Amino acid sequence: MRYTTLGRTGLEVSRIAFGTWQLGGEWGSFDADDAVAAIRRARELGVTFFDTAQGYGFGASEELLARGLAPELSGDRDSVVIATKGGIDPGGPRPRNASREYLRAGVESSLRALGVEYIDLYQVHWPDAATPAEETATALQELVDEGKIRHVGVSNYGVEQLAAFDAVRPVESLQPPYHLFQRGIEEKVLPYCQAHDIGVLVYSPLASGLLTGTWTEDVSFDDTDWRSKATAFTGDALRGNLAIVEQLKQFAAAKGVSVAQLSIAWTLARPGVDVAIVGARRPRNIADSLAAADLTLTADELARIDEITANAVHFIGASPEGVA
Repeated sequence: MRYTTLGRTGLEVSRIAFGTWQLGGEWGSFDADDAVAAIRRARELGVTFFDTAQGYGFGASEELLARGLAPELSGDRDSVVIATKGGIDPGGPRPRNASREYLRAGVESSLRALGVEYIDLYQVHWPDAATPAEETATALQELVDEGKIRHVGVSNYGVEQLAAFDAVRPVESLQPPYHLFQRGIEEKVLPYCQAHDIGVLVYSPLASGLLTGTWTEDVSFDDTDWRSKATAFTGDALRGNLAIVEQLKQFAAAKGVSVAQLSIAWTLARPGVDVAIVGARRPRNIADSLAAADLTLTADELARIDEITANAVHFIGASPEGVA
């Protein structure tokens, strides 16, 4: 495992973070004991950075993460960095809510679910156009001052939203979606973050499963899995991208790695990306992904990957209001 400093947070973290979106109930059924074992396996293999959110089952994934990290949280708290997110209410009357009152309540809820006295990195899950940036940023600074959170980040923000927040108090990190089929942050967002020393931890580096190399055109999902409603995983978009995945698999095999490892290593090789967030629901699935942290891609290999994916159908992405 390799480690890095996450922007101006100053936090030393593993370059791959264990993510828990898949443990909140939006990805179909799973075995909780297996999920806890996957968290333990990630920790054994050197992961020090763990990302979750209040919105992932409203405490469900946070509680499972606390179970998985029980030894560290009870006796070696400084050995792990816990990031969580708040400020959304999917299905509620106000899906995005980054108001002072809602964020404060969310932090208290996350502290209880995680069973900790402080959160290392608290992130606004989605920008809320109805709440002024000044209110959101000020509320989070108050929570820093109270010792309930230590660092402040945001997720899914664009450059203008980052700048508005930054004008009130520093944005220390950004969590955007980023993978071979979703590269929108490259034009403006990543350069902005580099210029302002904002740590970047990207989510969905495996395109929500598409880049695992295990899918066929007949792939199907439980009704409770958000991907069952996503246009990226149906019809011509799916067929075209699966053909590209097959080419990537052949390229990866020639290098002696899996397409999943190749895809994660690609994200980590991009300028401005500090950390890739990878999830798993079984311990056997996490080791393959974590090996990507030690994989180095040459300039020629990166160029070839760009050639293979040049005609990809790019993702629009999910939102708290629904799935694109």
